[in-house]
Amino acid sequence: MRTLLIVPIIHTSADLGTLAKDVTKGCIASCGENNWEQHKADVAAFWGIIAGYFETMAVAGMKIYQDGMIADGALAQKIVEEGVKSGSRNYELIARLLARGAVLIKTEDVALVKKERDSIVALTQAASIIRVVIALIKYKLVKNRLLHQRDAYIATRIDETLGQDETGVLFIGAYHAVTSKLPRDLTTLAVKDPQKIKEYQRLLPACAKHKIRFAALRKYLLAPIKPNDCPENLSIR
Repeated sequence: MRTLLIVPIIHTSADLGTLAKDVTKGCIASCGENNWEQHKADVAAFWGIIAGYFETMAVAGMKIYQDGMIADGALAQKIVEEGVKSGSRNYELIARLLARGAVLIKTEDVALVKKERDSIVALTQAASIIRVVIALIKYKLVKNRLLHQRDAYIATRIDETLGQDETGVLFIGAYHAVTSKLPRDLTTLAVKDPQKIKEYQRLLPACAKHKIRFAALRKYLLAPIKPNDCPENLSIR
């Protein structure tokens, strides 16, 4: 049996690189500075919970698939090291898993990742309202297609590299839909429910308007994970 654990990720500013300043500015404008600071603290706690879960597991030989990982070998190791230096909780966890014997796998196609990033950069750096509108229209036209292509590529990489009786873990943005493209002989288990993580991120800009639901999602985000088990043993196929 092949098993794939799914960790829906929430990016921190450290993961966004040159986009961090613009993204932070937009988030503060939409949800308020106090809510944004609380969100950052909650995300740090979330990653602490995820890291604690993997501390309970034997990870030697586990295959690691990472959202945005366009390389393997020495270059992949350098990417992880740079991510750790920047303060990425996601990459800090991966570095610890690698130190314990896990194996990092090239997960994404560099051309597809670059296309999506270029579209986002054009949107965040547009100098006028007209350019913002043009960039937004272009991004909306390509966003779903690129996401579909990336998901198909990731699913293929997992199928090609995860052998029988092996376990892998996919760290992936909650808006992706990789699992629907995986082969049927592969069992997938969610460490945290991607739909709830996705809803949390979707409601964040309007959290003051959706206080009750957002509070429930925040509680789920910060809920501990039982040792040696996926919460609710949730199958997401």
